Amino acid sequence: MLKKTVWSLIVVIIVIVLYFVAWPVPVEPVAWEAPANPGYTGPFAQNDRLKGIEVFPIADNHGPEDIALDAQGRIYAATHEGRIVRLKADGTNPENWVDTGGRPLGIDFDDKGNLIVADAFRGLLSVSPIGTITELATTADGVPIRYADDVDVAADGKIYFSDASTKFGAKECGGTYEASLLDINEHGSHGRLLVYNPVSGKAEKLMDGLNFANGVAVSHDQTYVLVNDTGGYRVMRYWLRGPQKGKCEPLIDKLPSFPDNISTGLDGRFWVAFVSPRNPLLDNVSGNPFLRKMIQRLPAFLRPKAVAYGHIIAIDGNGKVLDDLQDPDGAYPINTSVTETKDYLYIGSLVTPVLGRLLKEKSGL
Repeated sequence: MLKKTVWSLIVVIIVIVLYFVAWPVPVEPVAWEAPANPGYTGPFAQNDRLKGIEVFPIADNHGPEDIALDAQGRIYAATHEGRIVRLKADGTNPENWVDTGGRPLGIDFDDKGNLIVADAFRGLLSVSPIGTITELATTADGVPIRYADDVDVAADGKIYFSDASTKFGAKECGGTYEASLLDINEHGSHGRLLVYNPVSGKAEKLMDGLNFANGVAVSHDQTYVLVNDTGGYRVMRYWLRGPQKGKCEPLIDKLPSFPDNISTGLDGRFWVAFVSPRNPLLDNVSGNPFLRKMIQRLPAFLRPKAVAYGHIIAIDGNGKVLDDLQDPDGAYPINTSVTETKDYLYIGSLVTPVLGRLLKEKSGL
């Protein structure tokens, strides 16, 4: 009996080892060297300036990824359920304005009052003031847009947006979060920065090789566009005009967290929202594809995941950190975007069933 039990145990161990060594997974991790993590030191020193966020219900929805305001001051939020929620300027009376039938992420208004939407499932959309939805682009240079993520409309009407991953589509992978984990683990440089020209009606690639291309923001002077390289912990700059036209460079790197969206704020600021602090395990195994495959084979609840920590920063056009606002308790967690007005910061989240707003005066801005 004992001998049989021992052999059964050996078989179980062999099966477990074979599973972690050979079971097929959807990622083919690429070796890379994670940059040094500054942690919560220097310009990122821990603070509680993000505490005191007031929240507003968003009907029967959650995950207000991005927030935009129209000319009347009404508030719009893109939600996990596929709906764009509209609230009055004072944050009351939430209504399900339109349903894209996908997963709207980044949103921004053009000069005609259309809400431009980066929909992770459908591509680039335009929603008219009366709620009519039009598909603008589902491909760029003949390549399907599999994970439209963030968007910003330039002064000349061109629409800059990101395709987070050409390999791990949000819809095909079971959701935006699930696809992001696969792309970041693989680190295969599948992300793109795209531009849509409303005159030609076509989208084309400006930049590729990004590891989960995320937030997009056109500079105040319209000479460059920023895109967050979430998997590389950095913000990249692509020059649109001037002697560096067509070239790209890091604006700020070695960030302490995963940057999600970026937006053009006031007074020369750009706001970056951090979805989660960096994970030491992921950084330590960045150069070991085999171990990263093993991590992918773990049950989902054992794999590294986003941590509830509130964090946003403001930077200038030189990459200098101007302001750092944190809430270590994560009362309003997993921050995805910042929309700045004269008096407030509207803050998006991947998970909350409410929309957040912070009085700038209260945070020391």
